Amino acid sequence: MLATLTLGFCFAAGFVPALLAQKAPKSDRKVLVSVKPEYSELLKHAQIGGLVRLKATVLPDGKVSNVDVVGGNPILAESAAAAVLKWKFVPAPAQTVEDISISFSPH
Repeated sequence: MLATLTLGFCFAAGFVPALLAQKAPKSDRKVLVSVKPEYSELLKHAQIGGLVRLKATVLPDGKVSNVDVVGGNPILAESAAAAVLKWKFVPAPAQTVEDISISFSPH
């Protein structure tokens, strides 16, 4: 009986942090100002390209406060994240998280 209660408590306790964590909702806020990422001629010439996926935390006033790289070439991701930090979105009542994909094409 004690083992069952202990197991049940451990199982339930594992879900509590997930329930208490408050994450900004995902949305499709429109971009007012976008900045293109730097894409060096050296990388283009070396045929280094691809898709970089990011998650941008956008404050209610439309400023980007944080960018997390979800996937893509790390060399390109650094440039993409730096550019997205300069973006401005339409204001909203609350902070949101935006999924952003940026394509780098050497052609």
